[in-house]
Amino acid sequence: MTRLWIGLALAAVFAVSLAGAQTGAQSGGPRRSGYQDMGPALQKMQDDDIANPAMLFVQAGEALWRDKGRDKAGTAGKACADCHQDVAGMKGVAARYPAIPPGADKPVDLEGRINLCRTTRQLAPAFAPESPELLGLTAYVALQSRGQPIAPPDDPRLAAFAGEGADIYRSRQGQLNLSCASCHDDNAGKKLAGATIPQGHPTGYPIYRLEWQALGSLKRRLRNCLVGLRAEAWDYNDPRYIALELYLMERARGMTLDAPAVRP
Repeated sequence: MTRLWIGLALAAVFAVSLAGAQTGAQSGGPRRSGYQDMGPALQKMQDDDIANPAMLFVQAGEALWRDKGRDKAGTAGKACADCHQDVAGMKGVAARYPAIPPGADKPVDLEGRINLCRTTRQLAPAFAPESPELLGLTAYVALQSRGQPIAPPDDPRLAAFAGEGADIYRSRQGQLNLSCASCHDDNAGKKLAGATIPQGHPTGYPIYRLEWQALGSLKRRLRNCLVGLRAEAWDYNDPRYIALELYLMERARGMTLDAPAVRP
């Protein structure tokens, strides 16, 4: 029933998008984060760390960061803090990912970087996508960059990947024949079933969505969009997610990171 509702709602957006294209209408205007499109009650929930449900995951992530007991990860016997010391040293990191790690030739997102540390430094199995452990550590690290401007690396090797992401963003997909731009550019600021269509800037990930009643990554949100378009959802390890995230972060360059955020 939920997928049917999403499909019908997006079909309505498609009709609006076609009408806009025929008249040359574009949303334009200044960039806005999803936080600015929320009502006062949800903004207060995000602003208050006691009320923000994402902070429960942050607490779990902090415990993993400092883990010194019997659950210390991997055969190397190291916790994150053994290498990185105070988590304050992670300030700005979340604002700079995806990036290409040292010795690699392809970018990874922040979750991928955490898993690289886990497999190469801690000699432990990678966390599963969307697992509480991976989300908790990602949220804890991302919290250190709260208030920082999004600043993708000035790495020329990333240009081709970001270009691929831009192509994906503008390409129509699925049975509804919509692109990311159909909603988040052409119809941003309009209403869909009473909710404001956001511009799609990734300023708050990982986010706690009231719809999910859980914390989730940007990949999860992108998969939801694919399902809503009635397109085939990619596997969580598909590199197209990283390419699209690179483009979205470049598109949001200079905007303020507010992770871990709350969204409807």
